[in-house]
Amino acid sequence: MGLIKQGILGGFRKKTGSVIGAYWRKLDVIRALPRNSGKPATQQQLEQKQKFALVTSFLSKASGLIDVGFKSADTATPMNKAVAYHLKEAVVGVYPDFSIDMEKFKYSVGSLELPYTMSTEILMGAKIRFEWDRTDVDDGKLIQPSDTVTVVAYNADKHGFIKQVAATTRATGEYELQLPEVFIGDNLHLYISFSSANKKSNSVSKYLGAVILTQSI
Repeated sequence: MGLIKQGILGGFRKKTGSVIGAYWRKLDVIRALPRNSGKPATQQQLEQKQKFALVTSFLSKASGLIDVGFKSADTATPMNKAVAYHLKEAVVGVYPDFSIDMEKFKYSVGSLELPYTMSTEILMGAKIRFEWDRTDVDDGKLIQPSDTVTVVAYNADKHGFIKQVAATTRATGEYELQLPEVFIGDNLHLYISFSSANKKSNSVSKYLGAVILTQSI
C-alpha cells in the first residue's frame, strides 16, 4: 500500500493500485507498473540484456573514477552517461560471448588537452612508471602545469582496478604507481587522465596499452 506523507497534495511512496510512487532527483514521480506480456524475449532483447549486464558489472568496479570523469551539467548521471557510451562503443564479440574492448574503455571525458607523448615502463618491485611531456605552458583553460594526473591499472586476471587519483601534477612529467606483489605475472591495461586543479574540467582518459607485470625489465 502506498502512503501519502505530506498531505493530499504530497508525493507518495511504494505501490498503490496500478502505479508506484517514488522520489527521483528531488522530484516526486509516479510510474506505471510494468506489464508482463508473456511473450518470450527476442534474440535482440537477449543480446541487449546481456550487454547491459556486462557493461554495468564492469563499470561498477570503476564507479569512483566515473563519478568524477563523466560528470556534466545535464541531468544524466555520470554512470548513465558512461553506460550509454560503453554499450555503443566498447562491447565486442558475438552473443553470448560479449566482452569489453579495453582500448575503448573510458573512465573520463572532457576537453583538457593530453600531452603529445605518453608512455609506461615496468620497474622493480611491482611498479609502473607513467611518463608524459612536461610542460610550463599555461593557456588558462585547456592546459596548465597545475593540472592533476590520475593513473589507472586494470588487472584483467584479477578483474580489479588499481588507481591513484590526483597522483601528481602535469608539470612533473612522471609518476610511479605501486602495485601489489601478487600482481606479478598478471595482464594489466594502463590508462592516464588529467584534471584541472579546481576539479571543474577533465581530459579524456587515454589507453596506454597492455603489459604483463614482470619482476623487472
